Amino acid sequence: MKSLFYSFLFLILVCGIQEKMISSSWSDEGMWLFNKPPIKQLKERYRMELTQDWLDHARLSSIRFNNGGSGSFVSANGLIITNHHIGADSLQKLSTANNNLLERGFYAAKREQELRCPDLELNVLESIEDVTERVNAKILPTMSSTQANTIRRATMSEIEKESLERTKLRSDIVTLYQGGQYHLYRYRKYTDVRLVMAPEQSIAFFGGDTDNFEFPRYNLDICLFRAYENDKPVKPKHYLKFSSIGPQENDLVFVVGNPGTTNRLETYEQLQHRRDYSHPYFLNYLRTMEAKLIQHSENGIEDRRQASSDLRRFSNARKAISGQYLGLLDPSILRQKQITEFQFLDELRHSLARSGKQEIPYTDAKVQQYLRMLDKVRLLHRHLRSFEKEYYLLERGDGFNSRYFQIARQIVRLTAELKKPSSDRLREYRDSNLDSLKFQLFSPAPIYPEVEKAKMLQSLTFMAEQLGGDHPLIQLVLDGHSPIQVVERLIGKTRLGDSSYRKELVKGGWETVLKSDDPMIQFARYLDERARKIRSTYENEFEEPERQVFGEMARLRFEVKGDSIPPDATFTLRLAFGVVKGYQIGDQSVPYCTKFSGIYKRAEEHRFIDPFNLPETWLHKKEKINLDCPFNFVSTADTIGGNSGSPVLNRAGEFVGINFDRNRFGLIRNFVYTDHQARHVAVHSQAILEALKNVYGYEELVQELIPIEKKKAEKAKRSRN
Repeated sequence: MKSLFYSFLFLILVCGIQEKMISSSWSDEGMWLFNKPPIKQLKERYRMELTQDWLDHARLSSIRFNNGGSGSFVSANGLIITNHHIGADSLQKLSTANNNLLERGFYAAKREQELRCPDLELNVLESIEDVTERVNAKILPTMSSTQANTIRRATMSEIEKESLERTKLRSDIVTLYQGGQYHLYRYRKYTDVRLVMAPEQSIAFFGGDTDNFEFPRYNLDICLFRAYENDKPVKPKHYLKFSSIGPQENDLVFVVGNPGTTNRLETYEQLQHRRDYSHPYFLNYLRTMEAKLIQHSENGIEDRRQASSDLRRFSNARKAISGQYLGLLDPSILRQKQITEFQFLDELRHSLARSGKQEIPYTDAKVQQYLRMLDKVRLLHRHLRSFEKEYYLLERGDGFNSRYFQIARQIVRLTAELKKPSSDRLREYRDSNLDSLKFQLFSPAPIYPEVEKAKMLQSLTFMAEQLGGDHPLIQLVLDGHSPIQVVERLIGKTRLGDSSYRKELVKGGWETVLKSDDPMIQFARYLDERARKIRSTYENEFEEPERQVFGEMARLRFEVKGDSIPPDATFTLRLAFGVVKGYQIGDQSVPYCTKFSGIYKRAEEHRFIDPFNLPETWLHKKEKINLDCPFNFVSTADTIGGNSGSPVLNRAGEFVGINFDRNRFGLIRNFVYTDHQARHVAVHSQAILEALKNVYGYEELVQELIPIEKKKAEKAKRSRN
């Protein structure tokens, strides 16, 4: 039986009022694939001829950070720029109790002073290949979802393994259009990455959580690294020329980076599910974890330092999800999704009429097929609700939030999966992914037991709150003990903080893991059968059926629209474009950029009290700074989380800024694009040069970014001599 929603949909379309409900707009929406760039759109809107050379240069200059961000090469000597908050993970791992690089900043005046990051992997996208037909070739309509999932997973692993062996490049198949297409991405990988420069946290995150997702902003959110190979700096053929001028108002700009996840192609039913089930769960989880880490940080200075990265991660996620949730609670957002679905069905109906088929709605099989697909999505999400929380808590690990547990599970599963052919393993243990997985698993970065105890205790408590104390999973986990006793036993006695012990376990294989007396290893083994079972339920009863449904929906969409609509973001390289411009909030005009003078004014308004305190360097060098220099700017380019660190380019492909945030109006962009007030926020290239030169005095770094400055300096030196 069709739902009331779809009965209403029929009425709307039959009455022919669709056209009255949809208003056309000309926007800068789109996180475009590099193998399907917006050439036509740019030519029509901005008279910009986007060439293949421009695209190749931008792609090969851009970098994906394995900790969830983006960056780019900006010199011929392997110099890389990203955000301070993307570099923060490495900064903390390189810090000690007596030398807090995250707080104080860092600069290596000489190459030998650059600090090697313990587990930072960088990826540069070398090529993209459409492998959709091969991935789907062995999937038959008569197969069960379990059979289809098994075959699809095996085929993907086989393709990736062949690619890795042939090209020696990291090879990942990316699912696009929720299963409508599959593309093979090949990356050049760098794992010898060294820290070059980071400003103080108080200037990189000036305004703290108060100003986060707001504008005006005054953040020097940058961090500089250098990539090495064979102990020598990489000499990239492609790197971005650094503009000393930067963007002006109304300039066309491009953002090249790796947006994390969007949900714009999801159905009305999916967004309803997020609003009523998934997002409330996530928000509750993030709030409890954030509160626990705030409490732990109050124990002392060192506790605060050790917890800082985790705390900021949870805090930032909580604010982002809160913004998304507010958007989902806005009736106009879900109404727009309904309208979009109405519109597509009407377009499908008219396309069938143009092709000579019947013009009467709902008599054509393809229209009926699309309606059935929408209804299947609704039923799948109804089924998901029956096991969703247990999947998140057990298999995703929300109930055991500790680096120690994550390591233990990786070791238990890695040694078990390696006994199987690559094609039969869980996806993350396929041959093509093993090097990257082991690079993270064997990281020598410090793990702080007291922070891990606080996180795991809170997550165990959260799990009990969500499921109830009598739930079989809670009984299994606690096994007659209190959460505090469980945490003290597991973390107090584990040896997994020692990377050499981890290597010993993996080298010994499954038999060694079986004999291990490490309590966290035993705990992970103890839970693994149930965790694998809930994962299998999720993949076979929800994920694979949904993938098949969206594959059918995508094929219908391609028939009507082609692939002119970019797929949802997947933390892979995309191209966005927009215009540098401000916006209105009521009667207030928000300018397109801020200036250096503004940061001193804002600090004074808040009496220089944290998070509006300025580093001593900035206070002492105020007289040397050009206070009229642009600091941060905004544009309409389409960005979300994952775009942090993305270079902002001008028409010539020059580096004119670095993306680091969205304003609060942009948080809803995960679901719908708007440029009414929504903006991404970036550091202006002039601001970067001004700070490096006149605040910090890092002349050599400026000269590396702007070779012309080096020539000027050498000429001045010769004239003095």
